[in-house]
Amino acid sequence: MTMAVLPAVFPAGLLGLVAIAWWLTLDRVRHFPDLPERISDTESPLVCLCMPVRNEALEVGSALDSWLGQTAVELQLVVVDDGSTDGSTELLRARQEAHPDRLTVVRNDRLPVGWLGKNHALHLAVQQPQACDAEWLLFVDADVHAHPKLLARAFAHLGTRGGDFLALWPAMVARTFWERVTIPLAGLVILMGVPPRRVQDPGSPFAFGAGAFILVRRSAYEAIGGHAAAPLMAIDDVGMALRLKRAGYLNALAVGAPWLWLRPAHGFLELVASLRKNVLGMPGMLALAPFLAVGTVLFFSAPLWLACLGRPWSGLMLWLLVPPLIALSQRRFSKILPDWRWLLWPLAAIPSVTAILLATEDKLKGVNRWRGRDVSLR
Repeated sequence: MTMAVLPAVFPAGLLGLVAIAWWLTLDRVRHFPDLPERISDTESPLVCLCMPVRNEALEVGSALDSWLGQTAVELQLVVVDDGSTDGSTELLRARQEAHPDRLTVVRNDRLPVGWLGKNHALHLAVQQPQACDAEWLLFVDADVHAHPKLLARAFAHLGTRGGDFLALWPAMVARTFWERVTIPLAGLVILMGVPPRRVQDPGSPFAFGAGAFILVRRSAYEAIGGHAAAPLMAIDDVGMALRLKRAGYLNALAVGAPWLWLRPAHGFLELVASLRKNVLGMPGMLALAPFLAVGTVLFFSAPLWLACLGRPWSGLMLWLLVPPLIALSQRRFSKILPDWRWLLWPLAAIPSVTAILLATEDKLKGVNRWRGRDVSLR
């Protein structure tokens, strides 16, 4: 008895998707601007960095040290400790005592109804005197690290290209097995939705925001209502960028590496938690959740089922085409060399689908879950 061979349309379609991914990635690699290597000695404006912290003891100390080490820019830092219980509070207190003239720490233990924690923390930060006096606001996550001259390069970039807000794509550091398998692939998927030429086009609706680094004119931030205009937006960085672009403000962007970096997750559980928070974060994504879960399973397992259904060469080609695509994006956006673990990219379906299912459960319950806090979205 001869086993039926899968119709050619299925492997052709899958390979076509990979071909599109190659085309899009090559476009991003070519047209995503870099920060300037050389910086001028021109005077820079006053900047206030606003950072939300909730149980970030693993990273926040070294991250803050990197921002406190910025040179050639007048920088004030406002950190909102959003009810941390893991030792972050003690780290922040020690940094504030060491830098009382530059670092202000605000403790918040009460989250008002109708707010997500991060959004409310940043809303509190921008109300502090240091932020009110600044010409520019810089929003960064608590695990983001910067080279001492990063901000100087950012303003040099704005001086050359213009813009009312600047978003940087950070280098992403991965340490454990599951991080190395999943994070580069997740970054590649996100990259597909960031066409650099359209983002920088005032007439295009495309916008780019990143929690790792958004530098925005305070006047522009206030004009769109700040975080108070979208208090329950889970992906606040993208939401802010879209609102700024719709209001007519110019969106600049650049590659942050090697000047800006972060480690998005520490191990499998934190990786799933991070994906869980973001994968269905944009409005309307719940309706797409079943298709997203099924599509992820089918695509990531395709090399196996293509081989089992009579198309082994198509399966092999699909499997081998993805790792060099990951390598291309990682070399450009994170400045790292190829990793043999990228050959195991189909395994990324495990944390990804787990996160989609958990995020779907959260959406159906009407809650947002992050770092031990459940917030009602209803």
